[in-house]
Amino acid sequence: MIFRTEHPKPQFMRESWMNLNGEWQFETDNDNDGRERELFADGVRLFGSINVTFCPESRLSGVEYTDFLNSVWYKRSFTLDAEHLGGRVILHFGAADYRTTVYVNGRECGSHRGGYVSFSFDITDFVSAGVNTVTVNVTDDTRDRLIPSGKQSGRRESFGCYYTRTTGIWQTVWLEFAPQSRIVGVKYFAQPENAQLTVCAKLEGEGTLRAQAFYEGRLVGDASVRALGGNAVLTLALSEKHLWEIGEGRLYDLILTFGDDSVKSYFGLRSVGFDGHRFLLNGKSVFQRLVLDQGFYPDGIYTAPSDGELAADVERAAAMGFNGARLHEKVFEERFLYHCDRMGYMVWGEYPNWGLDHTYADSIYSVLPEWLDEVERDFNHPSIIGWCPFNETWDIDGRRQCDEMIASVYRATKAADPTRPCIDTSGSVHVMTDVYDIHDYEQDPNTLAEHYALLGEGRVADIPTAFSDLQSYDGKKPFFVSEYGGIAWTDDKSGWGYGNAPDSAREFTDRLEGLTNALLKNKYIFGFCYTQLTDIEQEQNGLYTYDRKPKFPCEEIRRIISAAAAIED
Repeated sequence: MIFRTEHPKPQFMRESWMNLNGEWQFETDNDNDGRERELFADGVRLFGSINVTFCPESRLSGVEYTDFLNSVWYKRSFTLDAEHLGGRVILHFGAADYRTTVYVNGRECGSHRGGYVSFSFDITDFVSAGVNTVTVNVTDDTRDRLIPSGKQSGRRESFGCYYTRTTGIWQTVWLEFAPQSRIVGVKYFAQPENAQLTVCAKLEGEGTLRAQAFYEGRLVGDASVRALGGNAVLTLALSEKHLWEIGEGRLYDLILTFGDDSVKSYFGLRSVGFDGHRFLLNGKSVFQRLVLDQGFYPDGIYTAPSDGELAADVERAAAMGFNGARLHEKVFEERFLYHCDRMGYMVWGEYPNWGLDHTYADSIYSVLPEWLDEVERDFNHPSIIGWCPFNETWDIDGRRQCDEMIASVYRATKAADPTRPCIDTSGSVHVMTDVYDIHDYEQDPNTLAEHYALLGEGRVADIPTAFSDLQSYDGKKPFFVSEYGGIAWTDDKSGWGYGNAPDSAREFTDRLEGLTNALLKNKYIFGFCYTQLTDIEQEQNGLYTYDRKPKFPCEEIRRIISAAAAIED
């Protein structure tokens, strides 16, 4: 049995924890009567079994049931001793899609709504020394227009750019054992210009908060502050300055202590911003050569089969010349962001808004709480250089998007994180945005260049795929072609991509080079995002196959993608 054993939060690690991945009891409950049947009760055994962290639709789960699942149940036991019970016992879920109710020893201890972001429950008062049981019920309806589902298919089968669904637990489940007085959470504010890091900590209890920074094992910063609970702030002056840059993460290790509590973490020194049309990383113009990454895997669906495969996807993109990615219609797990951090790989954090009726004002209640949880969870990752809560907010049944809802989410994002740019809704109708981006799948390089020939005058050609009747560009905001290419390439012609499929590998690379150069040579475009890194099921326009085999020589793609950009220093 394959299961994930690595710590799921590399930026917030306590030594005392227990991984609960592996074999769990499992039962489908499409009649949604499991609560009535008291499946949560001690002594009640579920019908089958499943390999957590993999969703029941996946092969690696051992279930591989791909029809709709309205409700699923999980159950397993774990053993605690007196040492585990000396402080607080916290039960964590990396993610479970969509509505989750958790029982410990037959008693309900909490519930959560949302399919993509981590959540936890303090179960100290529900457990005892010896054998304990946790039962989890997850309900999901991908066809509900108030449930964001991303690229999960709303039909029985996959179709178009919608793929196999993910139901229930799809990230690591673990127990954490913390002292009574503890560090609840932290935010890092890096100041690379003067080699400082400000730490804002949320605490429970009284004591002294201490932060020690190390670079390659050398102590390079040490600061402490007395705290009486609630919040504490301290600033570390670093004796060595090492910038987070493209291809070079140069991460600092960080040890945080508060009384008996100790947390291992890390951070990177970098700044992001814009100077006119130019994107700046540490004050230097950098062209964003991004690739669309949707984070699907043949055997695990939403879940990578191993931590190594998460790292390998970053390496695969870098091998073809990309310096970052749009993490598309999915909240990626923290282990992936860790690899982006350490490898110097830029990413835009995105929310899986598809499936949500964004024409309805009350949809904000389905997206904003979890979106802000995502911004909070991933705030400290230096690899994240921007946020994008919505993607392609198309009209629904003739109704336009609710502009007020989208603007409110943008404003909330900027309030939660004023340090990064935010795109309100990528490739569609901009309401309130820091960046004007567009999706353009034109396959003729000359025509693509013509679309943006007048950017300097604040004009963009009428592009049907860009919803040009609903957008206007004022020439002032930074400009980003955040989807292009998507060139179809399949051996058996069973899948689809954009445009007519090339007849040869040479024709493919010639078209790719022409399209890419059309964007690189425009001095008003700060970045592009090629669609996409890998094939996914029937969508076969990746540079790699779904099982991660390169379709073309990496060095040839790298030559094209890495060519000089007119806007870059």
